[in-house]
Amino acid sequence: MRRAAIVVLCAAAFAAPASASPTVRLAIVHVMRGCHVFATATKQLGASTTLTVAHGTRLELRITCPMDFDVAQTSGPALALPSRLYAGTSTTIVFAKRGFYAFTATNVQTPEQLGLQTMGPTNTLVLRIRVT
Repeated sequence: MRRAAIVVLCAAAFAAPASASPTVRLAIVHVMRGCHVFATATKQLGASTTLTVAHGTRLELRITCPMDFDVAQTSGPALALPSRLYAGTSTTIVFAKRGFYAFTATNVQTPEQLGLQTMGPTNTLVLRIRVT
């Protein structure tokens, strides 16, 4: 009986740790038409996108566009967000509560101020997250 208890304790000590929350990685990238859009590592998602994730998911948002962005949460349970995201930085948001979240990101500088070439009006980015 004592040996069985020791085996169980040893097995528990080497058991796999609890699985980590999934992470979704998005970037704000510079493009010619509209100035900037959301993108994953493999695909451009556009200026407005909706994602469905499980509660506990982490969203890592990286700014690869040379502009800074003012960020506002427009719906959903309140989250602690920086009001401004700076070029070359990233922020992580954890969705601990189920619900529907929406955010806008508006560029602080104009393309002309940064010497960027673009076509058409500059996009205001809209990100919607459905947390199940």
